Amino acid sequence: MIKRRSRNIIKEIINKNKEENLKLYEGTIFEKDKISPSYINMQNPKYIEIDNLYYAGIIIVDYYREQTDIILKNIIESNINVNISIFYEKQDSYRVIKELTYHIGNVGLEVKSNNENRQDIDIATSIYGDAKYIRKEMQVNNEEMYYVYIYLLVYAENIKELEYLLNKIEGISQSKGLQTRRANFREEETFKACLPLMENHKLIKNVAKRNILTSSLVATYPFVSSSIFDNEGIFIGTNIYNNSIVFIDRYDTEKYKNANICIFGTSGAGKSFYTKLLILRYRLMGIKQYIIDPEREYVSLSEKLKGTRIIIGPNSNTYINILEIRKESIEDGENGYLATKIGKLIGFFHLIFGELNEEDKALIEEKLIETYNEKKINFDDKSLYKKENKKNIFKNKKDMPILEDLYNILRKDKRTEKFSIKLIPFVKGSMKFFNNYTNIELKNELIIADIYELGEENLKYGMYLFTDIFWDKIKENRKEKKAIYLDEIWRLIGVTSNKNVASFIYKIFKTIRKYGGSSVAITQDISDLFSLEEGIYGKSILNNSSIKTFFALEEENIKVLSEYANLSEKEKIEIKSLKRGECLMFVGEDHILTKIECSDDEYEIIKGEKKDA
Repeated sequence: MIKRRSRNIIKEIINKNKEENLKLYEGTIFEKDKISPSYINMQNPKYIEIDNLYYAGIIIVDYYREQTDIILKNIIESNINVNISIFYEKQDSYRVIKELTYHIGNVGLEVKSNNENRQDIDIATSIYGDAKYIRKEMQVNNEEMYYVYIYLLVYAENIKELEYLLNKIEGISQSKGLQTRRANFREEETFKACLPLMENHKLIKNVAKRNILTSSLVATYPFVSSSIFDNEGIFIGTNIYNNSIVFIDRYDTEKYKNANICIFGTSGAGKSFYTKLLILRYRLMGIKQYIIDPEREYVSLSEKLKGTRIIIGPNSNTYINILEIRKESIEDGENGYLATKIGKLIGFFHLIFGELNEEDKALIEEKLIETYNEKKINFDDKSLYKKENKKNIFKNKKDMPILEDLYNILRKDKRTEKFSIKLIPFVKGSMKFFNNYTNIELKNELIIADIYELGEENLKYGMYLFTDIFWDKIKENRKEKKAIYLDEIWRLIGVTSNKNVASFIYKIFKTIRKYGGSSVAITQDISDLFSLEEGIYGKSILNNSSIKTFFALEEENIKVLSEYANLSEKEKIEIKSLKRGECLMFVGEDHILTKIECSDDEYEIIKGEKKDA
């Protein structure tokens, strides 16, 4: 009696505690409540309505016998709202071989004994051949057999759009040899199959089931979407096909062999805007950038980003001495200041004097050595230093020779007098601004070289001058990320240039990686880019750029480009039909059609106007 009463008391206490605990949970939101829809409507057999979205399923029921491509590629790369679910079920090899052997025996006997219906014999013969092939692959090549089930779930905001997308999916599927069936009256099962629940209901399994060997599984590989997302990258735009975002970190040395970029496109295609967008975004990251601007396109950007703009021309008060040897022209621990400088100057004088033979080059080098000797500079690197306040310091700008010093030495020798005549415009004539001591400091992280005033014929001199000085800046510190942008690069590596200059530019693209740098080649003149020495320098720069960006091009330029770049026939058509702001990008091994995207603020900084203006 006492024991029974004790039990009753204990039960009352437990029940009371349960009631109190339940009260504690009243009004509490659980995780399942957060993800649960507000309503589900399954009244219609053709679709499910969930929270103002309409869902309809498609079941892949058959494929072509021979598949040489990834069967879902076109669907995945489309911009259709679709979820894809694939189930694989591995079968017992021993059991499959046993059943195949039994089946082969029966069908073989049927083929031999039945000759009345020709159509039946053909079907039986085909099945007989398939069974023998599968058994052979499993026994000889150690293939495994799987059952594969593929379901597609399409969704849209209204029924009309849903029907349109379903028809589009069915059209794409048929073009790839896929036979489809809509999941009418089985929408719930198909919807669940496309959720991360691993639920493949028997009601749809029997419709979708298809046997497949291990080697054929690759045809169902789903991860084929051309999307690039580098963790430390900057936003470039979106994939035109599937709207996936594109983030590229060109300085990722583990993923890309270098950080170089080629940007090609006809006038008005969007290459200049894209280049400015890169400059803007890398400026925010604190990366040092040096831009050669022959068309005066970056003035506004320089002002808004507080960059330094250097103007070289008849009306400018800024000067750069082409003969100046800078301390950063070679790295610490290396030797050969004068030898390095003379090598670069020979290239520059090729632009002024025209093509030089070996004798001419030897004479010019002799006179250059004499010019530097007059300033007490020789091949001993110690000659570049002087004592000041009991310290050895690098000689300053006024301790260097200028073009007039070389001009005077060339005049004294009849063998080199012809060269001095060609130097007259640079010493006493319209381009005497080249004959001066350097009076600028390159301290800013963004420096734009404005050479627009030089005029069409003389742009190449300014481009070479700044390429030389920027290359020295690139080599200053290997640990710092930096970039040099060469707009209208064809002037330095095209037919208007020469082998020495083109070799110097190629060297920059080939070696800049080890200095933590990136070279960016920009041009709209594709044919001129590949015009020197049968295009070997243009091709070398193209091959030494891990990222290639092709905006819309004319058909003639596409033909030239296809000789040097690995363009498929489809890609040639795509480049020709690209809209403004769209491009085909080669990023490492990936080829991706991209739409360049920017924010309203970025657009206003670059264009100087509102985006919707």
